[in-house]
Amino acid sequence: MSDSSYSSVGSQEKLVSDIRAVIADAEDMLLATADQSGDKIAALRSRVQARLKDARERLVAAEQVLVERTRAAARATDDYVHDNPWQAVGIGAGVGFLVGFILGRK
Repeated sequence: MSDSSYSSVGSQEKLVSDIRAVIADAEDMLLATADQSGDKIAALRSRVQARLKDARERLVAAEQVLVERTRAAARATDDYVHDNPWQAVGIGAGVGFLVGFILGRK
């Protein structure tokens, strides 16, 4: 999987996290204004609820794309390891050596 694919997955994870935070904040605002009355507040609450519904739908779609891309990355990694077992062992050993070297210095 390319570096751009990894950054795309990372940006999608951040997007999902940000959308969750916005939804939580909006729900908190709706709860805080539940006892307020008036036409303007009612209209605002209605608009916010509609946008929350849309945000939840987009969140579900983004999560599905993220899961699909993660599965594709896992399949690609699995295929690579099965096609190149000795190279994968070498890479694993190299990474292990590097991590051991870095941790040993501290």
